[in-house]
Amino acid sequence: MTHEAEAAHRAADQSSTDQPSTDQPGTDRSAMTAAEREAADKAASHEAAQSILQAFGGVRGMIDMTLPGLVFIVAFNITHKVSVAAWSALALCGVFVVVRLLRRETIQHAFSGVFGVALGAWISMKTGKAENFYLPGLLWNVVYCVALAVSALVRWPMIGVMLGPVTGEMFTWRKQNPGRLAAYTKATWAWVVIMGLKPLILFPLYFTHNVNLLGWLKVALGIPPMLLAMYVTWQILLKAPPPIKAQLDDEDE
Repeated sequence: MTHEAEAAHRAADQSSTDQPSTDQPGTDRSAMTAAEREAADKAASHEAAQSILQAFGGVRGMIDMTLPGLVFIVAFNITHKVSVAAWSALALCGVFVVVRLLRRETIQHAFSGVFGVALGAWISMKTGKAENFYLPGLLWNVVYCVALAVSALVRWPMIGVMLGPVTGEMFTWRKQNPGRLAAYTKATWAWVVIMGLKPLILFPLYFTHNVNLLGWLKVALGIPPMLLAMYVTWQILLKAPPPIKAQLDDEDE
């Protein structure tokens, strides 16, 4: 449920030296022909665009985000008991944490998923209303979209903040690379529009108390909008100037 927020933390943990850029040490651009420089810039832009899936948790992260909600609605339909459905979803999140520990992977993403599911489970069991399991996620979607919009308005687009550490450019795009600032701003607004469709569709269903329709649509609208937003971002960044690799003494950070 809190996958979008967790993506920012995942991106911040990536090494800024993992992705090449046109400013890597040892690259003598002055000795390159115009065609070679253009090809190098396109390659750098393409590789930076490819970092999107990594920054947003990858396929594994999207699966971790979707399955607990699916388990909840299936268990609720079988048992018609909110507590059984809630504990089933929590148990699955616990399995995710254990698997990541055994594989020596970061549990940051899995832990945030547990927190989100636990909150929804607690509210639904406390109120006895199954639809409240999805309420924290719906509210988070609204907050997330508002945060995206504000970040774009103040010229700190969230997509750039999340991808900068992954591409190795950190925040050089703010002052040194206006083309990428424009691209990150455009991509951030794309996320506002695409991700904003989820609460617009799901909140009216929440107030109808139709748990089945709400649950199944919540699952159905989990991965596809994110994939669409990532694809749009990828297309935007493919056409953006290549990232300028941040130096250790770079004051733009």
